[in-house]
Amino acid sequence: MKKILIILDGIVAKKLLQRIVESNTGDNNYDVVYLNDVILPVQKPSNFTFYKFDPTSNSKLAMVLGKNIHSEVLMALNSKDEMLSVIKNIREYKKNLQITILDYWGIKLNDPFLNIYKGIEVLAKGMVERLPNVPVLAQNIGLKQGEIMEIRIPFGSSYAYRSIASIEQKQWRIFGIYRNQKMLDLKPTLVLKPNDLILVIGKPTVLMNIYNVIGKTQGQFPMPFGSKIYLYLDLYLESEKSVKKALAEAKFLNNKLKNSLLIIKITRPTTVHIMDIIKDEVRHFPTIILQIDYANKGFKEIIKEDSRKYNIGLLMLTLPMFKNKEAIKDVIFDLKIPIFKFGKESLRAVKNVGVVLNDSGNYEQISPIVFDVASQLKVKTKIFDFDPIGEKDNQVRLLDHFESLAKIFNEKLEIIQGSENPIRELRKQKEILQILPLKEKMFRKRFFIKFFYTNSDLVSFDMDRFNQILIPVSDEQ
Repeated sequence: MKKILIILDGIVAKKLLQRIVESNTGDNNYDVVYLNDVILPVQKPSNFTFYKFDPTSNSKLAMVLGKNIHSEVLMALNSKDEMLSVIKNIREYKKNLQITILDYWGIKLNDPFLNIYKGIEVLAKGMVERLPNVPVLAQNIGLKQGEIMEIRIPFGSSYAYRSIASIEQKQWRIFGIYRNQKMLDLKPTLVLKPNDLILVIGKPTVLMNIYNVIGKTQGQFPMPFGSKIYLYLDLYLESEKSVKKALAEAKFLNNKLKNSLLIIKITRPTTVHIMDIIKDEVRHFPTIILQIDYANKGFKEIIKEDSRKYNIGLLMLTLPMFKNKEAIKDVIFDLKIPIFKFGKESLRAVKNVGVVLNDSGNYEQISPIVFDVASQLKVKTKIFDFDPIGEKDNQVRLLDHFESLAKIFNEKLEIIQGSENPIRELRKQKEILQILPLKEKMFRKRFFIKFFYTNSDLVSFDMDRFNQILIPVSDEQ
């Protein structure tokens, strides 16, 4: 059990002593030196001993210091001169005793065992943190440098409707979530929602960056999944034409989206000619890294290795990679990042981001990404709102959600409604980048004719015409 000396006087003395008594666990013994009976608490725990005298009195203070072996001193006094006098008196008897003081005057002493708690700064920080869009930091925990922060998820944030597992957390971690005044159990599948309050821990500089990213409502994708675009090209499966198209469109996307680098991974190289084409395409681009796998490690091993090495936020795969969906399924779902599936249309020609509304939970999760991508590509968003068999009861609410987000993002939104087959209407469109939730069902074998499909997500996924971005979603809402 530790012995702590507390020396109090002034306007904060009563509140400070009350807080100490309330926090009392019985694990410490306290000697309290005070001047005014006003500060005394109603309840006086048995592990508190009170001494009423002027702490600037050297002889009286020496009596208390000599009576017990204290491990620490806490002081809050009325004036700078009193504070300096008491510190001097303590140091005459205890050279290495830890002293923590509440300082309103800018005290500066060359004393390695003196902790100065600047009262004016604390008050200023406390008031400023009440303002909107200002990060709230834990002031006296850990290194006391702001490595713990409280962040509110705004409506329209790229972090809203994201599962914990899908958020890349490097040098920081989410360790607490509050929703509707209640603390939630932290699970990888838990989906963050607007107005959630999250507690994060990490390097202070990293936390400030995360705070800024969470607070922004557009221009962040592929964050929060990662920061780099990764193009995987198995040359054994590709023609020269498809390689040129993939390179051109990956470079286009890399230029448009807010990411730090484009990683191009080449495996199973075929001819010198095709390798020369690839090298010429990327030679003069400092934001592109070309890597070649000569060992034929295979898709699973390469992605496993590179996912550890790079902060991948978007994986780009060509159509031939989806010929054997079972072979890539496990890798894709383990990554928990968006997948770009190349279509036959040109990505450069895209004029709309397209969404065919289906189940409300998954589409609510991907909605911020839809507008984020549209804002970065500077194109309009098209929503296909069709309910041919009258089964989608939540579609009105979902449509309202998209309309609200469009206002927040200040994005153009076109809604196409009707009772027709949504896929039939989608096939009439052109120059669309379609965004879909990534679902395990998409990678299963189809044992029935496409004409009889009832799930618009599955039919859309099987179409080769449009470029698509598949966003990982969580089943837990």
